This record gives sequence, structure tokens and C-alpha cells, in this order.
Amino acid sequence: MSEPLNTRPAAESHLVDLTPQGLRRVRAWGVSIALGSFLFGFDTGIISGALLFIREDFDLTSFQQGSVVSILLLGAVIGALTCGNIADRYGRKPVLAALGVVFFLGIGAAAFAPGYWTVLLGRVVMGLAVGGVSATVPTYLGEMAPAQVRGRMLSLNQLFITFGLLTSYLVNWALSGAEAWRAMFGVGLVPALLLFLAALWLPESPAWLVRKGRMEQARKVVDRVAEPGDADRFVDRVHDAQREEDRSGSSGGVGDLFRGTALAALLVACVLAALQQFAGINTILYYAPTIISQAGLSASNAIFYSIFIGTVNVAVTFVSLALIDRVGRRPLLLGSLAGMTVSIALLGLAFAAGMSPLAMLVFMMLFIVAFGVGMGPVFWVLLGEVFPSAQRAEGASAGATVNWLSNFLMSLAFLPLVNAVGQAATFWGFAVLCLLGFAFVAKWVPETRERNADEVGADLRRRWRISEG
Repeated sequence: MSEPLNTRPAAESHLVDLTPQGLRRVRAWGVSIALGSFLFGFDTGIISGALLFIREDFDLTSFQQGSVVSILLLGAVIGALTCGNIADRYGRKPVLAALGVVFFLGIGAAAFAPGYWTVLLGRVVMGLAVGGVSATVPTYLGEMAPAQVRGRMLSLNQLFITFGLLTSYLVNWALSGAEAWRAMFGVGLVPALLLFLAALWLPESPAWLVRKGRMEQARKVVDRVAEPGDADRFVDRVHDAQREEDRSGSSGGVGDLFRGTALAALLVACVLAALQQFAGINTILYYAPTIISQAGLSASNAIFYSIFIGTVNVAVTFVSLALIDRVGRRPLLLGSLAGMTVSIALLGLAFAAGMSPLAMLVFMMLFIVAFGVGMGPVFWVLLGEVFPSAQRAEGASAGATVNWLSNFLMSLAFLPLVNAVGQAATFWGFAVLCLLGFAFVAKWVPETRERNADEVGADLRRRWRISEG
């Protein structure tokens, strides 16, 4: 029995019947575009090993080392902020192809850099592409995914991020003996080229095509995966929804994000984006060797710790992938935040009570498991589902921008905060934020599983008491 394709979980959504071949094709499209998410993870993780040798070759100061790491985050902010508008204007497909080129140029600049400034330039360019895919991939997956597997398709974003991180750790480990930092970067040239080629093969979003008046092209895309006759019904439904939006005064621009249902969706996206970072996950991932060292264990084999943590992160993301379309988004988020609250509070207690390093490591891993099952992937899923159709790309861009800004601020603030108040108080602070996040999700975040935008919008308006107009 074929599964229905919900090419856009939004006001213009219309369920059409996928052929068995069409379902396989849609899944292949999802996996192909998630190459951008793989590069997201790879480029953020590869610097952890490469920097050990770059600093020796170029005699970098502490400030220069920090700038090589953090400049990618600032580039990602710019990329996330600008890509939504560009994707709305020119389409998802050309933007994704362009991001493959940007990745290739940034990685190439870093790999062949003659000195510090070229490495820094390469990292900025990589950051632009990382931010761009963080906004564009959820938008594209949300528009192309079948309703029954939409959560799993959107979760591919997080799965490939974690897989990219793990790959970067393995590459660092394999090449660290030869101190081949240029080759560490250079490995990323292959998936960058594959992303560009995949974007040439992928179809444009049919909903975007209809909104641009390219009806025949939209029909051809839907015809590739759906039963005969469904393409006409899909196009008519999207076109009717667009006319309704035009009558309501919606322009599809940035200004529309700040009213009605879109405003409620924006608040949900931005709060979850900030919470994902301020809950403490990247302090665990980035500073695990430091935490372990302070706990009394040797940090000399930091790459080994990174591989272990990366493997756990990938494994629990597979668990989320299996659950998200069965149990829904809200239960996973609530369970995740509850587990994160308890585990990181226990980590703080372990530091305060002077527990064994093994106990600290167990609490760290429990926190990563809790995050990976819910808060990690579900944020990216909601980013592709919660916004009205006309504001999806701009909304995803705004959410991704807040996520990267929060990431940057946390990377700067964590170690000074630990030095000021101690490890125990710092982790207890994260526990309080996780608890507040649990309350926020319980009251304000809608369920989007197998819902169209009318249903999601009605739930948002009820929860936030915001009316349209």
C-alpha cells in the first residue's frame, strides 16, 4: 500500500498517493540533500584535530587559535541569516548547489593555506556554507517529505550532522600520527563536490515552483513520484492556498514573520534554538576532554574521547529516527528535557561531592543520550514544520541564526563561567535552563506529527492566544 506524499506540511498541503518507486525516490532525495548536513558536522568538528598542528606550523597565539575555531560560528550566523531570503527568491535547488561550491572553496582555502590569514578566510567561507545548509536543508526536507515519514526525513538533518562530526573525529585520529592537517581538511572536498552534483540532480520544490507560477514544472516533479492525476490536484491546492494568502495580505516577506501564526511559530523556533545551545550540549561536546581532565582522568587522548562521544551521538540519533513519527515531537522533547535536567544536575552534584571520574563520565553520557533522542533532532524537525508556508524559508533562517548566535555565545562563555562559579554551579545552571525548557515545551510548543499547517496554526494560536491579522 502506497504512502501519501505531503509535499508541504503547510496551508497548501495536499496528500497525494506515492507510487512505491516514488517513495524510494523521495527518500533518495532526502538522503542526497542531507550531504549538506554531513558537511555541517564535518567542518565544525575537523578543526579539533587540525588545530593541534596548525598552531605549530604557523606559530599561532592563543587568540589566533581561538579565532580559527570561533570564526566559523560567526560565518554561520551570516549564512543562516541570508540564505532564507535567497532561497525564497531563487529556489532551493540553486542555493543548495551554490552552497556545495562555497563549501569546496572554503575547505580548499584552508587545506592549501600558506598562513594564518588564509586559514581564517577558509573557515569564514566554510561557516557561510554551514549556516546556509542549516537554514536551507530543513526547509527543503519539510517541503518534499511524505507526511507519515516527515519526521524521519527531517531527522536526517541531525543524523547526518552527527555522522559528519564522527567522521571528522575518525579522520583526525587516522591522520594525527602524520600531523597531516591539510589532508584532514582536504577530505571534506569530496562531500562538497558530491553536494554540488546532488543538487543538480535533485528536483526543485514543487510548492516553490507553484508559488512562482511555474505550474507545469511543478506537475512534472509530482508526476515523478505520485499516482496519475494527483499532480493536478496538488497544483490546484497550492495555488488556492496562495490566493488565500494574497487575500489575507500576506506578502511572504520578513515582515510577515512578526504577526499572527507566523509570530507564534517564530517564538517557538527561536526559544528552542537558544535552548538547544544554552542547555549545555556543546559545552559537553567541545570541552569533554577538559571536563574529564579536571575530573582526574588523563586528557592526553582527547581524540579517542571525541570518537566515543561521537559514536554515542550517532547511535541515539538512530533511536530518535525510529521514534519520531511514531510517538510525535512533543513527547520526545519532553522526555529529552527531563532526562537532560536530571543527568546534568547529577553531573554538577558529582563535581560538588567529589565523586569518581567514572561517575562523571556516566552522567555526561546520559546527558548526551537524552539530548540525542529528542532536543537534538526535534528542533531541526520543527524548524521545517512549524511555520506557515509563505514564511517557511525566512522562519527557518531566523531559527538557524539564533541557534548559531547561541552556539557562539556559549563557546565564549563556558570556560570563564566555570572559572567564576565552578563546575558544579555551572552545570546546575544548565539543569535549571533544561527544566524551564521542559515547562516551555509543555505549554507553548504544538505537536506537528501528521498535521498540516491549518492544524498546527490553530494549536499555536490556542497556546499563544495570538489571533491572525
